Amino acid sequence: MQTQMLIGGRLVAGEGPVDQVLDAATGKTIATVASATVAQVNAAVAAAEQAFDGWAQTAPKDRAALLLKIADRIEAQAPAYAALESHNTGKPLNAALNDELPAIADVFRFFAGAARTQHGPLAGEYLPGHTSFVRRDPIGVVASIAPWNYPLMMAAWKIAPAIAAGNTVVLKPSEHTPLTALLLATLLAELLPPGVVNVVCGRGDPVGTTLVAHPRVRMVSLTGDVGTGQKVLAAAAGNLKRTHLELGGKAPVIVFDDAEVAEVISGIRGFGFYNAGQDCTAACRMYVGAGIYERVVADLTLAVRSIQVGRQQEPGVEMGPLVSQAQRERVAGFVTRAAAQSR
Repeated sequence: MQTQMLIGGRLVAGEGPVDQVLDAATGKTIATVASATVAQVNAAVAAAEQAFDGWAQTAPKDRAALLLKIADRIEAQAPAYAALESHNTGKPLNAALNDELPAIADVFRFFAGAARTQHGPLAGEYLPGHTSFVRRDPIGVVASIAPWNYPLMMAAWKIAPAIAAGNTVVLKPSEHTPLTALLLATLLAELLPPGVVNVVCGRGDPVGTTLVAHPRVRMVSLTGDVGTGQKVLAAAAGNLKRTHLELGGKAPVIVFDDAEVAEVISGIRGFGFYNAGQDCTAACRMYVGAGIYERVVADLTLAVRSIQVGRQQEPGVEMGPLVSQAQRERVAGFVTRAAAQSR
């Protein structure tokens, strides 16, 4: 199993503390992944900075061609990626293979197209003989911090747009779910110029904090919790890094009395419980009109009871395990407190 990081086009072993990567269903160790040291994080940023000038000057059609090659290779290896993602995260194998992997390949294809269609809209002539216009230039080194709920999908969302625009990237996957990002690293090492994408592993401290505070990092992209977002903003203030912060949410569903109840139930069953509810857009709050409230509660209860729960590789499973014991205990706490408040 691939457990090496990617720095400057080379697969290298981490030299820091070792993290155990677990099977979400059994809690057994799948792999051990050594974290990056501060020196290795610095080396990854240096490699990205060194690669930036050449990559930024690469013709958009050439960047697009490489993104399309990445998409093709991911698609060709989809069963291997899906099996690894399912094993590590607890996602049902069918969902990983048939929902996520096609979408991940499509992310790279979408931004391959976007790389060739960027434009600078004409702004006008404000001085005689001079034309003002908007010019779109790449930013530089982008530090990307990915979460554990969609490890490979988030890696694609963060890498593809950044490199399509001519930036270079240092990606840190979650220490809980690094395996598909590390498998992707082998592909990126083969297809991309050295340093364009680097992958380092480890926990938020010191790996994440070193990365987001690094003076040569020009932008930070984070998907995570509010507390981490606050820390990123504080670190970014030092040299005015740009930030892209996606900090989760509690998606509300408003159901009026004239709603088609069957469609509501079908939608909530699917999108409230997909990926075991570990989704920032999960339909997790409902405000229901008084006229249909009792029916919605009764019908939704029956629908949710029909969800097939099991180990992620079992045929027909719709909901696998939560990603970790800590998350299971956290969710169980929510349920316990909610039950106590309803009495």
